[in-house]
Parts: sequence; C-alpha cells; structure tokens
Amino acid sequence: MQKKLLIVVVEPDPERAKSIVDGLHQAGEHEIRVIAEQTGLGRQVTALRPDVVLIDIANPSRDVLEELALASGSAERPVAMFVDRSDEQLTRSAIEAGVSAYVVDGLRPERIKPILDAATVRFHMLQRIRAELEATRAALEERKIIDRAKAVLMKARGIDEEAAYGLLRKTAMDQGKRVADIAQQLVMAAGLLNR
Repeated sequence: MQKKLLIVVVEPDPERAKSIVDGLHQAGEHEIRVIAEQTGLGRQVTALRPDVVLIDIANPSRDVLEELALASGSAERPVAMFVDRSDEQLTRSAIEAGVSAYVVDGLRPERIKPILDAATVRFHMLQRIRAELEATRAALEERKIIDRAKAVLMKARGIDEEAAYGLLRKTAMDQGKRVADIAQQLVMAAGLLNR
C-alpha cells in the first residue's frame, strides 16, 4: 500500500470506529471516511468511490451483504470484512458479495495493515483471473464464429478447411479487419440468405 488511499470504514460503534481509524493512520497516510449507518450502505459507498472498504460488524445481516454487493460489485474495489464469529453460510454470502478478505474474531489495530495488503492483493489477483477468463471466453466465441464461417465457405465454394481459412484471412487483410470480424459478417450474411 504505497499510495494514499481513500478508505471507507463501516462501523456503527463510535469507539470501535476511532480505534480502526487510529490503526489505519498507523498503517499509512490515507484519507479515511467512517460510515456508521448501515442503511443505504451501497449508495453511500458508491457515492464515496473509495479504494478500499473495511467493514467491522459483529453479525452482518443479509441486508448488509446485499447492500455491499450492490456497492462493490466484484470488480469495483477490495473489501475486508471483520466479524466476531464464524458462520459458513455468512462466509459464502460475504465472498459472493465481493468481500476480498473475511476475518473472524473482529478487528484489532495491529492487524489492519497486513489484512488490507492481503485484501488488496487478493482483489487484484481475482480481477486478473476474471480478465483472463473473459479473454478466453471471447477467444472461444471468436473461434466458434470462424469455424462457422469456414463451414459456410467450404459448402458454398466446395473448398477444404485450410482454403476456407486462407480466404477469410486474405479478406481480413485486404479490408484491414480482424479475421473474426470478417467471419462474423459472413455468418450473418449466410444467415440472412438461408432464411
């Protein structure tokens, strides 16, 4: 955590909030905002646009988790949640809501920095995995479109798969487009002609 961060602390108890803020100041020079009211949590967090969210709630309700999911969709920001007791269903719900670090046994000031660091690293790792997954899905979809376009060309021109791909590639190069874009246009045109 090298740069100055905007950190939102969700803590209804003023004394605990002060302890957390003090611990955060020891972890570095950060801008810290405390949200005491859990109603409308999603709206409040979204309005502040923090870099990190720390939630210290003894027993978070399902409503709080739903608000959290709205506020910090999995790609928005790292979220660390501190709870007083372990509950398998609550843990699952918290992770599904976008929590990067779920810490049982409450929050102690000396644990803040390592937990923030872990939540941030885990968040960025998951973001990278999501991006890779999305890129893989997109590549697979493009591959499917290219295969369909090759099939259209093979049938229409009576050529083999290699020649069909060569024709797609040459057309893409001639038009300064990607092979997948040409394939998509061909598949769409073939769909219109076969209706």
